[in-house]
Amino acid sequence: MLRTNAQDVATTVPFGFDVVESNIPHGNIDTIHYVSKTVGTERNALVYTPPGYSTAKKYPVLYLLHGIGGDEYEWLHGGHPQVILDNLYAKGKLAPMIVVLPNGRAMKDDRATGNIMEPDKVKAFATFEGDLLNDLIPYIESKYPAYTDKDHRAIAGLSMGGGQTLNFGLGHLDKFAWIGAFSAAPNTKNPEELLPNPQKAKDNLKLLWISCGNEDGLIGFSRRTHDFLVENAVPHIYYIMPGVHDFKVWKSSLYLFSQLLFKPVDKSIFDKFSLVGLPASTNIRNGHYPEILQDGRVIFKIKAPDAMSVQVDLGKKYDMKKDKTGLWTVITDSIGEGFHYYSLIIDGVSVADPSSQTFYGMGRMASGIEIPFSSDGFYGLKNVPHGKIAMQPYFSKITNTWRQVFVYTPPGYDELDSAKYPVLYILHGGGEDETGWARQGKANLILDNLIAEKKAKPMVVVMPDANIGTGGFSGKAIEDALKLFKAELLQSVIPFVEKNYRVREDAAGRALAGLSFGGLHTLYTGIQDTEMFSYLGVFSSGWIMPMMTDVAGAQYDYLAKNADKINSDLKVFWIADGGESDIAYKNCRIMMNKLDELHIKHDYFEYPGGHTWPVWRMDLFKFAPLLFQ
Repeated sequence: MLRTNAQDVATTVPFGFDVVESNIPHGNIDTIHYVSKTVGTERNALVYTPPGYSTAKKYPVLYLLHGIGGDEYEWLHGGHPQVILDNLYAKGKLAPMIVVLPNGRAMKDDRATGNIMEPDKVKAFATFEGDLLNDLIPYIESKYPAYTDKDHRAIAGLSMGGGQTLNFGLGHLDKFAWIGAFSAAPNTKNPEELLPNPQKAKDNLKLLWISCGNEDGLIGFSRRTHDFLVENAVPHIYYIMPGVHDFKVWKSSLYLFSQLLFKPVDKSIFDKFSLVGLPASTNIRNGHYPEILQDGRVIFKIKAPDAMSVQVDLGKKYDMKKDKTGLWTVITDSIGEGFHYYSLIIDGVSVADPSSQTFYGMGRMASGIEIPFSSDGFYGLKNVPHGKIAMQPYFSKITNTWRQVFVYTPPGYDELDSAKYPVLYILHGGGEDETGWARQGKANLILDNLIAEKKAKPMVVVMPDANIGTGGFSGKAIEDALKLFKAELLQSVIPFVEKNYRVREDAAGRALAGLSFGGLHTLYTGIQDTEMFSYLGVFSSGWIMPMMTDVAGAQYDYLAKNADKINSDLKVFWIADGGESDIAYKNCRIMMNKLDELHIKHDYFEYPGGHTWPVWRMDLFKFAPLLFQ
């Protein structure tokens, strides 16, 4: 049985790792010929045997695949794997192994000539699956002293070969326990096809490695696989390095990946590899920074040669440092998962980052950054039917002006010309607007996924602009705004929606919810209009005390006098917050204690995360399935 030392953490590639050293032992490379029943011809492959190779010993095997423009010689000519491996053996960093370099274009004329993108040549890369499993591997194991179990068999490849590696390796977990995809190409199957049973991968894999250059145009294929693995808690190494789609990246990948093979596995080191982060999904097209590291730290960079001082404001301010070219840089602490507003402060002026998308929040346009985490799958973009979000102008009877509302219609809405849908009116927070739930909140994706899983009823979701009133932050100003929006919702928004969309017009077909200030609107409008709404959702909110003592007192008086009616009318009265770090936590607790005192039925949900969009996304995810049942 092969025994080696445990994995060491090698995260960098030293200078000269791929340079021939003449004073060390060297392995051999030979050409083999095997009969392929899959292709119906004799085929060639190269085989590397390590220094000190002996037929009296048994060896694990690595199958190393090339890209779409190459053949069995591509690694030899472009990557010189024998040099990399020889040097590693000389330093005692490699478990002795046989390396097979096949031709992954499984067809009778398998040369990389003519139009390599012809359909039959592309198809031959998929055909190679049968050739590899049924012809090549049996030949190697009959002619060489190779172990024949999956724990001693690895597969890796670059580009098209990286896609083959994932397709074949994850598709045959009984054959390979070590998988390495370098810059996987578009032939990579969708994650759900690669791993229909993630638990099986957890149980069978020793190592799953995915690497790519940070400026490779194909990085999206690696990233989507990585995101799926994170979502399903499948251990893997995701190594992003500076570079593009070339052998600099692929040689570095082989150098690092090969050192981990056929050794005891320490999965706790998997998140310590990547040298660079990934551009945030909230960056503008081709915007490289901000860049998110695997531990949640963020690298910010901006070119401002004439600036005297630059900071990043993420709630906490980080001072940036300028180099000789005028490039300012900072690496933050680990940032909490989910969506965050941020700004750059240049010479004392707060501005949006030109590399980031902007979002209306904090009462102005601000940059936003999305920090991924393992629980974000419920609002991920998935291969399910999708609804539509439309921005609709309407004329307000209250303001006597044109305003706009965002409306989500569920999958199938346009195909049914008679069905009427229930409708959820959902409100943003203070300092935000009607775009909040559509952009920061990802309401459409949350509903798409819930509806696809039959966890929520298909519904229309209406996202109005609740910014109405004279402004100011006092009890009277807030009450005035609450009164005006109540009128706006009941007299303008709802009539517009019911005239222009196929929605139900009864209380049992209407729900009202909102976050923060939108929660106050929900309380103010919904409690005294249970004949309009049978479902209320209050997220991270509660009467602001003592500022709103008079408003709250009037509502509590109404509740005391109408408790039986309210309990009868409301099918769901759902209250949620982000735990003790939520700025609304205390006021929410005061309100719920009063509701208990008045015997008003309600449910409570807590999702730690403070007063933030990750909390409110989760609130919608939990609230929507309760509606219209």
